[in-house]
Amino acid sequence: MPDEPVPLFTVQIDGVWHQFPKGTRVIEACAQAGIFVPRYCYHKKLSSPGNCRMCLVEMGMPRLGPDRKPELGADGKPMINWMPRPQISCAQEVSEGMGVRTNSPLVKECQRGVMEFLLINHPLDCPICDQAGECELQEFSVEYGAADSRFLENKVKKPKAVQLGPRVTLDDERCILCSRCIRFCQEIVHDDVLGFVDRGSHTVLTAHPGKRLENNYSLNTVDICPVGALTSTDFRFKMRVWFLKETKSICTSCATGCNTIIGTREDVVYRQTPRENDHVNSCWMCDHGRLNLDYITSERRLLEPRVLLGDKLDSSDWNAAIERAALQLRHFPGWETAMIASARLTNEELWLTAQLARALGVDLIDIVPRSGPGDDILLSEDRNPNTNGARLLGITSEPGARLGEIAQAVKSGRVKALLALHENPIETGITAEELSNLPAFIVIDILENAVTEKATAVLPGFAFVEKRGSMINGKGRLQRLNRAIRGPGNARDDWEILRDLLQALGGSNGLYSIDDVFRQMSDAVPEFSGLTLSKIGDLGVQVLRARGALSPLAEAKETAVPPS
Repeated sequence: MPDEPVPLFTVQIDGVWHQFPKGTRVIEACAQAGIFVPRYCYHKKLSSPGNCRMCLVEMGMPRLGPDRKPELGADGKPMINWMPRPQISCAQEVSEGMGVRTNSPLVKECQRGVMEFLLINHPLDCPICDQAGECELQEFSVEYGAADSRFLENKVKKPKAVQLGPRVTLDDERCILCSRCIRFCQEIVHDDVLGFVDRGSHTVLTAHPGKRLENNYSLNTVDICPVGALTSTDFRFKMRVWFLKETKSICTSCATGCNTIIGTREDVVYRQTPRENDHVNSCWMCDHGRLNLDYITSERRLLEPRVLLGDKLDSSDWNAAIERAALQLRHFPGWETAMIASARLTNEELWLTAQLARALGVDLIDIVPRSGPGDDILLSEDRNPNTNGARLLGITSEPGARLGEIAQAVKSGRVKALLALHENPIETGITAEELSNLPAFIVIDILENAVTEKATAVLPGFAFVEKRGSMINGKGRLQRLNRAIRGPGNARDDWEILRDLLQALGGSNGLYSIDDVFRQMSDAVPEFSGLTLSKIGDLGVQVLRARGALSPLAEAKETAVPPS
């Protein structure tokens, strides 16, 4: 049977009547009406303890007549009996005929009082606080607080720089006891490790004796902390947030594809934080993906193309390197050539990889499966971000199924030309000696590794923060990567490398931008029909129902998000 529609309640907010579904919290109803109610303890993905009192508003209920029916005013709407005391809006749900006042003199007085209490023992050190620039206490004190203080006594001193775990540092003197971090650990991660101890002004946040905050989601407590109490040990005091350029993108450390915001300055990535998307990751992301950035600035980054001249790899310009690589590939027929692709490549790169395989007549092609322990929160067992894209674009039907065949063909000498794209063939069972004996071994990668010195051509590509494109996550959602920084040295975008190889092998194909590649792909792949990179939007588009099961095209179009 179809679900019954949720009843709508008529609610008056600041004199204007609105309708909201049953079960809507008053604080969310105000937000939907375009009115922001300040809050500290409230978070829409957590329970509402109602302990900060910052969201106090005036509430009232319909005035009932002798017949127990609401009395109507001249405008035909129920008249309101206002409660004598303010109520917290975070824990109260809307009801029929309810009235709410968010800007009355009483509400403003309550807000000033709460801010005054919160600042009694809070250190006035905003200029040196790591949260400065994105601190809600700092913002609300200006908008809702008073300019002066009546408190003359000494402030209570609390611990500083406490290591709650390997990735989170606590400045307890800044904690306002909102309990967001405690509830996150209890309700989302089910790791009940944090709590309050002592009483009154001496209450402090701490980890339970013998425990540490070291779960794989610990840094989310830093994201939801409204003040500078919980800080990321990795990011702490590295950069002022107002200097950071923020780029919307996705995490590529597993198949979940958490939506992220990448904070950069002058082509350096300083942090990666979660971006809300209820279809993918809610408001959270794991620490593993968040901190998986060190390789981007590794000393082993490949910075310029190199080709084998005699018995030595020498630096080369891109035109010569592409021509040399194409010449090597053209020298052998398709049945003597193999390709090891990667599910860490974007759809656009995989599309061009498939075209390159067809141009060369290559049948032996596969991707390298990558797995690890997952959980029932966000971390996927599939550590490749675009396995579904590789399947959809015909690179593989079962990841890794043909790697053994490729390794055996290299060992027997049948394969004489091997193209490795962002993968290490040694991890697939091919020995370094066998790679050295290949007449043509072309590597496209971002880091030097055990096989780059064995290559006949090395073409340096980009990391995920340096490129634009799309991927399909483990649940079949098409999502968009956006470029946050420029690539280092003389490295190039992978789609450009593959396009130039195709052009060198068979002539021009009219691709001048990544949008052109997606347009060509959408013309040929029904699941992408009618879409562009811009139409994917910030939240993505559902194009697959489940692993390997294609959704109707109409469904994909219905879930498309307009470009922002």
